[in-house]
Formats: sequence, C-alpha cells, structure tokens
Amino acid sequence: MPTVEPLDCVAELGIPAERLPRHIAIIMDGNGRWARQRGMERVRGHEAGAQNVREIVTQCARLGVEALTLYSFSTENWRRPIDEITRLMSLYVEYLIKEREEIMDNDVRLVQLGRREGLPDEVLRELDETARLSANNKGMTLCLALNYSSRVEIVDAVRSIAERVRAGEVTPDQIDDTTIDASLYTAGLPDPDLLVRTAGEMRISNFLLWQISYAELYVTETLWPDFHREHLNDAIRAYAARERRFGGLK
Repeated sequence: MPTVEPLDCVAELGIPAERLPRHIAIIMDGNGRWARQRGMERVRGHEAGAQNVREIVTQCARLGVEALTLYSFSTENWRRPIDEITRLMSLYVEYLIKEREEIMDNDVRLVQLGRREGLPDEVLRELDETARLSANNKGMTLCLALNYSSRVEIVDAVRSIAERVRAGEVTPDQIDDTTIDASLYTAGLPDPDLLVRTAGEMRISNFLLWQISYAELYVTETLWPDFHREHLNDAIRAYAARERRFGGLK
C-alpha cells in the first residue's frame, strides 16, 4: 500500500488539518439487512461487513486520525441465535489473524474495549497476540468494542474507583470527571469527536455514553457493508463544516 502523508490526505478532503476529528467512533449497523436484501443468510452480511473494516481502518490511518473505535459486538448481542454468534466469533479470529500484518504495516495499535469474560479462548488468544505485537506502534489506535456495554463500562469504572477509595488512594470528595475518565476502558484516549452510525438508525445503542457527551453525530442510510472510503470522507467533511461550541457561544 502506498504511503500517503496525513496532511496530503486532509488536503484531498478539502478541509484544514485542524478540522480533522481526532477520534472517530462508528456503530457498524446493517449487516443483516444487507444480506436479506440479497436473499442471503445474515452471516453473509457479517462476512461482508468484516471485509469492509480494512478499508475504513486504512483510510483513517492514512488521514492521521488519532483513534478509531468500532462497535463490533455488544453484551446484548449474546441474545442472538447461537449459530450467528459462533460465526461472528470465528470472524473475529479470522480478522485478527488475517489483518495482523496490515495493522503492523500501518503502525496501528489495537486495543479491546469490553469485558473479557465470556469471549471464547481462541478470540482472546488472537486479541492478545495482536495487542502484544502492536503495543508499541505509534500510529492510530484501533479500539475494537467487543463484548462491550457502556453501562457495564461505567459500572466497572465505579467499582474501580470504589476500590481505590477503600484502599485510601483517593477520597470521595476528590472524585471528579478526570477520575472517571481515567477509570474507563478508553483511558488515555481523546473522547470521540465524531460518532457515525450506518443503516439510518437514530439511537446510541449503549455505546460510549460517557465519552460521546459532545461528539458530533452523523447518521447515514448506507448499510455498513456498503460504507466505503468515500462515505467516510463525506462524514468527515460534514463534521468539519460544523461549529462546535461545547455549551458556550462563539
């Protein structure tokens, strides 16, 4: 893959460098509908969606986006049919093995957001291996929200802070938003500037509820398997055209 300097990519979008979102979060929705529209089983939509991930990750890395978070599998998704879950888990294993070289070539660092409990051993093995190999990469951070729930994340953060209080490391009146930030799965990363949801659904679906407090929302009718580089570029241009006031006035 040819190397493109980040500022050159930003110039291609027609926006100034300072208008590029530092952190993009995507709710990848519409795989099942994509498959049904083509008379296929739902798992075929998941397979097509998995193939599309590479294009979006590569484009974000080329542009110089600091972090990309993909909502891949929620804790609520365990309610789906067992055969669909089994295929999804095998897709994660396949993706982590197949894309490992690409992740390293693009200097991407992979982290998982979510609880490890409940994930198959083979998924954890490949997650850990890719995370280990990419730990010192200096480019974009790719956050794979896998077995993720924002409410569970907040519960885990509260428990962690409570343990620190019990240990005498912090007092209740010292707890503030930075304390909570540092206790979330996303500790050390900037909050998402842009939240993209594909397939036209107008809901957040228990995704990064704390972190997206001031994120700009972009909803597209395009189904995830059809969401390509040009669609991502459109979302970034729409973001860049907005005025962000964070509750104040300009």
